[in-house]
Order: sequence, then C-alpha cells, then structure tokens
Amino acid sequence: MRLEKVTPENYEAALKLSVRPDQEDLVGPVVKSLAEAYVFPDIAWPRLIFDGDRMVGFLMAFLDYAWGDNPDDVRSGLWKLNIAADDQGKGYGRFAVEAVCAEIRARGGNRAYVTWVPREGGAEGFYLKLGFRPTGEQSDGETVAVLNL
Repeated sequence: MRLEKVTPENYEAALKLSVRPDQEDLVGPVVKSLAEAYVFPDIAWPRLIFDGDRMVGFLMAFLDYAWGDNPDDVRSGLWKLNIAADDQGKGYGRFAVEAVCAEIRARGGNRAYVTWVPREGGAEGFYLKLGFRPTGEQSDGETVAVLNL
C-alpha cells in the first residue's frame, strides 16, 4: 500500500471513488474534498491510497489548523477518509490513519484528531479500535476524538 498525490493524471479516477450507499451521509464525495483542499491549501493534505496499481481510497488530513476561537490551539488530524465500497474491511482505512499519524509525527506533532458522525453504522467503532478517544467536544454535530502519538 502507498499514498500518492492527486495529479492531473489520476484526479478523474479519484472523482469516481465512492463509498457504500449507507455511508454517503457520513463523508462527502472526493470532488468536495478536492474543492476544500483548493480553498484551504495551507492546511489540507489530500492523498490517494493505492494497493499496487489500483486506487482503493482517498484521505485528506488537516495539518496545523487553528481550532475554534483559540489561535493557540493548533491541531492536526484526519479530515476525510473515503475507502471504495468494495475495498472496505481490508486494512486500507487503518493504513490511511497510520499514514496521517506518520505525517503528523514527521512535522513534530504528538496528537492526531478525527471527527465522526455519532450514529449507528458510523465510524466510531473503527476509530475507537485504533485508539482514538473522545475529547468531549463536538464539531458541527460530530464527535471529536484524539489519539496520542
């Protein structure tokens, strides 16, 4: 498995990536994420996830983001994670989280943050299994969690 930057050669394939229908309300489409990366280039870190020559997912981290109203509360973490519907449950999500954590560590960070929609069938169990713990905060109705690196 490896990460690749989004390029003129692979972005159209990235736009076709889709999660399961029951997850579409949990994570936006890749096209929205790429628009956010364009608008927030100083904090967005978008990458495609490949297994061999096959694209299996998309992730986007946020790096060194001033959280909320406190400019001293600077955070990094996983912003978006889209694993192709047919490729879920194969370790690609775990790989994505580990890759984001490695990037945060390489930049001198010691915590990774993530949010999830608190509902049945959501990502809570996945992130808890990876060691994330809720902070007690909410962001746009989503649970905020942190992983000490």
